[in-house]
Amino acid sequence: MITTCIFDLDGVIVDTAKFHYLAWQRLAKELGITFTETDNERLKGVSRMESLDILLSLGTRTYDARAKEEMAARKNAWFVDYINAMKPEDIFPGVRELLVELRKKGYRLGLASSSKNAGTVLDRVGIASLFDAVVDGNMIKNSKPDPEVFLLAASKLKAKPSECVVFEDAEAGVEAAIRAGMKSVGIGSPKQLGKANQVVARTGDFKAEWLDKL
Repeated sequence: MITTCIFDLDGVIVDTAKFHYLAWQRLAKELGITFTETDNERLKGVSRMESLDILLSLGTRTYDARAKEEMAARKNAWFVDYINAMKPEDIFPGVRELLVELRKKGYRLGLASSSKNAGTVLDRVGIASLFDAVVDGNMIKNSKPDPEVFLLAASKLKAKPSECVVFEDAEAGVEAAIRAGMKSVGIGSPKQLGKANQVVARTGDFKAEWLDKL
């Protein structure tokens, strides 16, 4: 029986990926490196420092560890500036309504994101109060498909993994849910997210009553 819903953040509740791209592109411009949307695809699901290494590989210069740490910090400061300008209307259509309905029906709600800025995003778009627990990138050591982020969220929500369903837009996230012993709802393409128990095009398309059938 499902008692708990755990949501990823980017691509499920909001789109912050565009801000990462803008920040990386700004850094690349400073360094005289051409950085395209195609290049940006290589950074998805990759840590900040690994992303920086990929970006720098597009140029010709090498940098020491201290310089790279400074670049990564600068990029993150720009990203935070972008998300600090987010507003409630930046939530994907129907998501707020789904969260409110799930709470009314008595489900516990958690957020599990590898982003270290997840709390800031929730505050800016005005839905922090809808979650009973939040786990972000500051609290975990291992990235998805490792199940750590979901298991920690379940622990904070005092829920058994078998009672949880995860809402995820990434293949690695669905795999992490499986490894955690949880059900999952894929947000996006059935071809990419076929391992999920159910797939919908957008989070707002999901109906609370469908949880009983997972």
